[in-house]
Amino acid sequence: MGKNTVQEIKRAIDALTPEQLDELYLWLERQHPHPIDARIESDLQAGGLDKAIERALDDHAKGRSRPL
Repeated sequence: MGKNTVQEIKRAIDALTPEQLDELYLWLERQHPHPIDARIESDLQAGGLDKAIERALDDHAKGRSRPL
């Protein structure tokens, strides 16, 4: 893909309506998930984050957290 093609894609995206942008974001998320998102999803399904989640919830319940 050449530089001109990327420029054309950028211009086309800039011309989209908010609804069209939402549709594009959903499509990109389905077709090309960010690698970290796929890894987190895999870890969640395998239970690999259960202990960390429990520890974070416990810390929060004990007042050892603060808002972001």
